[in-house]
Amino acid sequence: MASIFGFRSRNPARDRQTDLQRFDRLAKLFDQIAAEIETEKTGLENRYRSTAANAAFLVEAMENGSASASRGSDVSVMTNSILNCERRIAELARQKGLVKELRRSLDAIVEDGADRSASQSTARG
Repeated sequence: MASIFGFRSRNPARDRQTDLQRFDRLAKLFDQIAAEIETEKTGLENRYRSTAANAAFLVEAMENGSASASRGSDVSVMTNSILNCERRIAELARQKGLVKELRRSLDAIVEDGADRSASQSTARG
C-alpha cells in the first residue's frame, strides 16, 4: 500500500507470520524453563527422600544404641537439609505455576491474534 508520502506498510499476513515466529520462540523458552524447573524439582525430591530415610535410620540406630549419641549433629545437619529441600521445592512449585500461567497467557494472545486475523480476512473478502 503506497501513500502520497511514499510510505508503504507491510502486508498484514507477513506481520502475523513475524509475530507467530516471535511467539513460537517465547513458547519454546517457557517450555525449556518449565523443563529445567521440573528437572531440579525431581533431583531435589530424590535427595529429600534419601536424606529423610538416612536421618530416620540414624535416629533409630541412636535410639537402639547401635550409633553413638554424638551422631546427633549428623541428624541436625540432615534435618536442615530436609528443611532447605522443602523450601526449595515449594519455590520451584511456585515458579512452575508462574511459567504455566505465562504460557497460557501467550497461547491466549496467539489465539486472539488468529481470531482477529480471520475476522479481518472475512471483512475484506
